Amino acid sequence: MNHDLSPIGQVIKAHRRGEAAGLYSVCCSHPLVLSAAMRVARRHATVLLIEATSNQVDQFGGYTGMTPAQFRDYVHAMARERGFPLDRLVLGGDHLGPNAWQRRGADEAMALAETLVAAYAQAGFHKIHLDCSMRCADDPTTLDDEIVAARSARLAAVADAAAQAGGHPPPVYVIGTEVPVPGGEAALADAGAPTSPQAAARTLAVHARAFLDAGLHDAWRRVVAMVVQPGVDFDHSHIQHYDAAQAEALSGFVASQPGLVFEAHSTDYQLETSLHEMVRDHFAILKVGPAATFALREGLLALCQIENELVPPGRSSRLMQVLDDVMQAKPEHWRQHYPGTSDMQRLMRRYGLSDRCRYYWSEAPVAAAVERLFANVDAAGIPLPLLSQHLHAQYLEVLQGQLGTGARELLEHKIGQVLAQYARACNSNAAAPLNSAASIC
Repeated sequence: MNHDLSPIGQVIKAHRRGEAAGLYSVCCSHPLVLSAAMRVARRHATVLLIEATSNQVDQFGGYTGMTPAQFRDYVHAMARERGFPLDRLVLGGDHLGPNAWQRRGADEAMALAETLVAAYAQAGFHKIHLDCSMRCADDPTTLDDEIVAARSARLAAVADAAAQAGGHPPPVYVIGTEVPVPGGEAALADAGAPTSPQAAARTLAVHARAFLDAGLHDAWRRVVAMVVQPGVDFDHSHIQHYDAAQAEALSGFVASQPGLVFEAHSTDYQLETSLHEMVRDHFAILKVGPAATFALREGLLALCQIENELVPPGRSSRLMQVLDDVMQAKPEHWRQHYPGTSDMQRLMRRYGLSDRCRYYWSEAPVAAAVERLFANVDAAGIPLPLLSQHLHAQYLEVLQGQLGTGARELLEHKIGQVLAQYARACNSNAAAPLNSAASIC
């Protein structure tokens, strides 16, 4: 398949023709988030790009317990159940490289990264983010662009061969050296200023040379995007908002590069008006993940508050207490992100914007508590006044006959409100941006 004919290629071509077209990438494995994403993509007639990160999914299972082929089957089965067309669904791999093996020597880490990339490509993941920006145990303190580019080209060669062996079209690639840390910043002070046009030009030139020196001419033509820092980020309690004026020079650079767009990570919690501005300014691939699971957590907490009004304490799910107990028993996913006193850590475990609790929803005690919450709330039925108090935007939709009151349906709608902002920003036929919390998903 010519990559220009793939869903990603078509959107990027439309963007480069001057249309207000982009792609939003849902970086999540939670079934409620993915179901909400399919509902939003269907409503707004967009391509749905779902990405797995190298932490979530790898050849050993990652923290989800799924290999790339298992993640593909999981997403495809969900799409078929919900009637979402597979020809509008694209799978991507994010931060594919030695990320998970940085404590090992470069030879060993890169060998594992080759196996990782091959597993993604052979499973049919079409969009591959090659991320070799992190140093391995025996690397110099600072990696230069040439090392990063050479390693990326090496992985591209592996991915091309694996895709062919799996009977899939060759992947499209995303490159870059100024790549945000997978999982988010521990503190906003660690976030960078917008990438300079000079740094972007050097990254592009060095990668081109590495790909062409390796004989990867066709693969280089399939490099569709470059990860840069547009000046947006967040940590556990602060948001760095997009400033179009600061990114103007960077935007002007990519406008001069035919067929290329920027990919923006950490766009979670940006205003919808900013998302529209970013797509306009050629940050045409917008990543979202923690903001979606943050909305999930908000919705679950709201349902817990409703449950507390309807169900005797002895039958309550105690979901939030169960979640916190598991997070404290297994602190590896949050401890380095949440400094401060024990009281501050307790608040951040539940409410932090970096949403480190997203790593724990699949833990058996937490998953069981979620199911008990759903059963309790659905059995009791939610009176309209309680729904208005705790899930007001969903209450308005229920009043209009647009939404039921089942726990899962309410949660999907709440998550969908976040994702719909991205769909509107990336759809050239969408209405003007809305910042209302009650905007229809």
